[in-house]
Amino acid sequence: MNDHNHNAWQGPDPWGDTPQLQDYNSSYNQGWQDATPPGPPKGPQKGPRQRGAGKIIALCLVCALAGGSVYPAYQAIRYGGGTTMYVGQRTAAELNTKTVDTEKELTPAEIYDAYVGSTVGITVDIVGTNIFGQQVKTAAAGSGFVITEDGYILTNYHVIDEANNITVTFVDGKSYPATLVGGEESNDIAVIKIDAKGLKPVVIGSSDDMRVGEEVLTIGNPLGELTFTETAGIVSALDRTITMSDGRKINMIQTDCAINSGNSGGPLFNLHGEVIGIVSAKYSGSGYSAGASVEGLGFAIPVDDVAEMVASLVTDGYVTGKPFLGVGLNDVDQSAQSYGVPAGAVITVAAPELSGAKAGLQEGDIITAVNGEKVESADELVSAVKEYEVGESVTFTVFRSGENLEVKVTLEESTPARQELYQKAVEAKEAELAQEQQQQQQDNSGGYGWPFWY
Repeated sequence: MNDHNHNAWQGPDPWGDTPQLQDYNSSYNQGWQDATPPGPPKGPQKGPRQRGAGKIIALCLVCALAGGSVYPAYQAIRYGGGTTMYVGQRTAAELNTKTVDTEKELTPAEIYDAYVGSTVGITVDIVGTNIFGQQVKTAAAGSGFVITEDGYILTNYHVIDEANNITVTFVDGKSYPATLVGGEESNDIAVIKIDAKGLKPVVIGSSDDMRVGEEVLTIGNPLGELTFTETAGIVSALDRTITMSDGRKINMIQTDCAINSGNSGGPLFNLHGEVIGIVSAKYSGSGYSAGASVEGLGFAIPVDDVAEMVASLVTDGYVTGKPFLGVGLNDVDQSAQSYGVPAGAVITVAAPELSGAKAGLQEGDIITAVNGEKVESADELVSAVKEYEVGESVTFTVFRSGENLEVKVTLEESTPARQELYQKAVEAKEAELAQEQQQQQQDNSGGYGWPFWY
């Protein structure tokens, strides 16, 4: 499977001539972005957008708190902001929120008639710079669906990623400009808002109730041209861990519904007319969804996995409760380990104003344990830290200059302000690396010498 990336330092040789600072694992990376969010995930391919803009993204250690009961999340939206999300109720459900009777199974035609007006096409304008330094504008398309009567719409993060302008279009032809409320890149979700009232929202179901073999369908805009198309299939598998092209791992529902570029961000319905997933990706044999040669392998984000995040995005504009160190990470290369350097997660960036650096973590430190539990990679470190909550103190065992040290860090929350501070530190490190590379080329030194960067 393809996806966003894996290591923070990449090049012909991780310790060679052309180091590049890249995103390590978006699953714990940019917890929040505002109206100009960063670059797109690529992977089992994000169906919705056909654009070829790559970008170097900041890396940080943020722990996403996914899961939890879907119903309290929507209750929080209802009471927190005066808006209401509709949650389906069947016999087995026990709810403390406004519900809609979805006991009856519907035909695909009935679902389409009921909810095509709740599904939207999304187009975005992206302004970038070409190789000649000239500004160029490109367009991309995706799907989304209305989650509240007063204009909140859920879609994929990569649909609106880097967008300068967002336009939402309904099946009746009405179009509205939209603003980004908040996005969660690591879980590929975003909430946008239009100025409209009296909209018909979808009904949210529970992905945890789904079984393999159950029929599902989706409504979206394949290719960005075949607007408001319905396709049907079954749940092919549950709890698929999909590794995206950037190295992120996301839990997905697998389906054989026809999913193509432009479908991303659309709703995946069960036969009760409840949304149980957010269409997000298509398995691609070529690495790009537009040229995919693999059929019948589509994926959707289970709605229960992101329910609380959606609530946070609506009420706060970012996902709350995510621990944040403000450091960039990479795996220790095996060639460095041959020189006696231990396996672990090496810090490549440490923003001075954030919790990791304030507690004493430094660039070049290799974290080998978290509260005494051994970690041998950046991925293991991320998994370990996400078990802790904001405000907790965590002791990191660090290998520095041939010695083992212990550094105690009190975990801060990932907020927009802290993300901005971290981004500035990343940009400064990128500029430093570019300057070093330029100097090396001038000196014709041809390498960094020691195979491990400190």
